[in-house]
Amino acid sequence: MTKPHILQVGPYPEWDQGPLDDAFHAHRYFEAADKAAFLAEVGPQIRGIATRGELGADAAMIAACPKLEIISVYGVGFDAVDLGAARARGIRVTNTPDVLTNDVADLGVAMMLVQSRGMIGAETWVRDGSWAAKGLYPLQRRVWGKRAGVLGLGRIGFEVAKRLAGFDMEIAYSDVAAKDHGAQWEYIADPVALAARSDFLFVTLAASAATRHIVGAQVIEALGPEGMLINISRASNIDEEALLAALETGRLGSAALDVFEGEPKLNPRFLKLPNVLVQPHHASGTFETRKAMGQLVRDNLAAHFAGRPLLTPVL
Repeated sequence: MTKPHILQVGPYPEWDQGPLDDAFHAHRYFEAADKAAFLAEVGPQIRGIATRGELGADAAMIAACPKLEIISVYGVGFDAVDLGAARARGIRVTNTPDVLTNDVADLGVAMMLVQSRGMIGAETWVRDGSWAAKGLYPLQRRVWGKRAGVLGLGRIGFEVAKRLAGFDMEIAYSDVAAKDHGAQWEYIADPVALAARSDFLFVTLAASAATRHIVGAQVIEALGPEGMLINISRASNIDEEALLAALETGRLGSAALDVFEGEPKLNPRFLKLPNVLVQPHHASGTFETRKAMGQLVRDNLAAHFAGRPLLTPVL
């Protein structure tokens, strides 16, 4: 039986690449020097696209594949896929939710702890001899018992809130509506009001046109000079210019960020700030989760081409 032709937009780990090549005829878009010419050559054969959340599949790529049936995303975020173009042609779209939820929540809470307790600076204080020469490290800020806000009580937001409960924190959340699974926590519809009552604000909502810059100047100002913003969602949910301005002037206390506009080439202003913890978009970056994500990408493709129901459909 002829293997379906798929377009592989970005590289995968070796443990995923082998099984992908075994099951499908993968055309490696990311290796092409002239990507437009490559698409023109292989596009007419392509029935599926295997991509990553940050790479997606834009309208031009979709248009170049007239036989395209499915786009399988390695990642929970699918905002980089042109859903309008896919929907117009009846192209299915899948992602990899659930398998990465707990790792992302873990990193978000870890970032809060590391930044609040100054652990990066404290390690440097030991390593560079400052402890011996200057004495104790400057005092930092407590986490337990503080007020936490969770912006978006989806899968990841729920797991973040569960973990924060272990620190005896006062938890509230915002979403489009109150959630049954959030009954134990306070619901605050307005993100500005949520920020105003929070010491720590976690951004955990899915990205869309409606949520672009939902964390803007008003939310950031409400969080205030003692507050911390933690983003483990997508960069587009935050107005980076407003965030940088507030961090630089002290109107926001601190931030812990795993995602950035234009990553990996983030705005260099972030790197000059002592009150920002920066991470390389690796919230799902464990061996276990990445293997599960790759498996789910392949399983969705295999299910589609075998005529079975998709495991995790978006469209």
